[in-house]
Amino acid sequence: MTLRDLVVISTGNLWRMKLRTFLTTSGVLIAIAAFIAMLSFGAGNQERITSEFNKLGLFSTLQVYPRSQEQATDTNAVPTLDDAALRRIAAIPGVNIVYPYDAFSVTAKIGDSVIPTKAQALPVAAVQTKLFSNLAAGRAFDDGNAREAIISPDLAKKTGFTADSVIGKNLVLSMRISVLDSGLAHIFVDRGETVLDRIKRIRLDSLGNRAYRSKVLRSEANEAVRRFLNGFMNAQSVIRDTLTICGVRGSERLGRMKIEAVLIPMTTAARFNSAGFGGNPVEMFSAMSSGTLFARSDDGNSKTFSQVTIDFDPKVPYKKISDPIEAMGFRTFSFAAQFEEIQRVFLYFDLALSVIGLIALFTASLGIVNTMIMSITERRREIGVLKSLGADELDIRLLFLVESGVIGVLGTAAGILIGWTFTRIVSAVAQAYMVNEGIPPTDLFALPAWLLLIAVGIGVGVSVVAGLYP
Repeated sequence: MTLRDLVVISTGNLWRMKLRTFLTTSGVLIAIAAFIAMLSFGAGNQERITSEFNKLGLFSTLQVYPRSQEQATDTNAVPTLDDAALRRIAAIPGVNIVYPYDAFSVTAKIGDSVIPTKAQALPVAAVQTKLFSNLAAGRAFDDGNAREAIISPDLAKKTGFTADSVIGKNLVLSMRISVLDSGLAHIFVDRGETVLDRIKRIRLDSLGNRAYRSKVLRSEANEAVRRFLNGFMNAQSVIRDTLTICGVRGSERLGRMKIEAVLIPMTTAARFNSAGFGGNPVEMFSAMSSGTLFARSDDGNSKTFSQVTIDFDPKVPYKKISDPIEAMGFRTFSFAAQFEEIQRVFLYFDLALSVIGLIALFTASLGIVNTMIMSITERRREIGVLKSLGADELDIRLLFLVESGVIGVLGTAAGILIGWTFTRIVSAVAQAYMVNEGIPPTDLFALPAWLLLIAVGIGVGVSVVAGLYP
């Protein structure tokens, strides 16, 4: 018998047992539908994450951090992540651009709204990378001296504007700064009292007494510190700059990537960075501990950074960039390495879902075995007639295998259709919920070609195998 004859006879036999065929096929249908629905959820999330990584250029982005004393293998030589280190990193083959995380606290005024936030200085080359070029509205600044800024969609929303309507608006950045000069000036004059006035109150003839001398020294030292901190913290000046909003970012902060609400050119940010301390005592004590409290920007002292971002050639493996940097004594974080971990998690997730689907298919295969056994038992006369007409053992065996295969094909096709329809309904409900909650809607499911091939192969294969025993 030809394959066409086998399919026609098998289909006719199944049609005569409509109810039994329907119930058996339904088992395969439900198993494949569950298999498709579960694995398409994993595939959809994997595609979404891959697309997001590609869109932001994270596969070619690397983060660099300084090591602490506890993390260093040699506590006597902990390298500093400064300008000199940036130049060494930039010289590594494959590195396109290196720029530090340079942010400071400011007050932003857009229209009538005033919001405390942070501004981040960026070179023009960094703004042109995928990470920052993904804008919801407007354009990026293309000049390091441009008096323009890119803001986050969240900042635009807080000030009552949409991404499109805020373009072209004035952004007034202000910053209260503490300068050392005011602190030192208050040591000499504070609240109308001068150092000379305090000297006059000291009993000079009693300085020979050790207890009195110690008391005076402690009192004057404490008073000098109090005067300095009073002048440094309270006698602050305010610097302002008015910029034009030229763009609105299309995405918020991602993972370890620090992206502040306001992005401005480095030359524009220099006015804020060089003016003094931003009124934060932590900055002053950090400068004191690093020995740069009285350092000037032109005396050769290099500024240190807490984080540096690297954009490298996508054709270069990230290990060829991260290994030399770690050999310098720094820590690295690769988004490509993180994606490998995510892929591993998805692999385990898909395997777990596949096991559940295979259990359902195994249950359905028992129904096929039962159907085929009953079919053979009830059709002994038909088998005898086929043998008397010249059919051999192989033809009869193929006939029943084709019948189980037809059940598998019908159940698999219907299962894929129903499973995908179910995911479309769930996805539509989920996206409606995302829109209602103000979350950008995303498709949670995907049906790649490999998933279709696997579903067809497993569905039909299990059905044929189940028909071997009868």
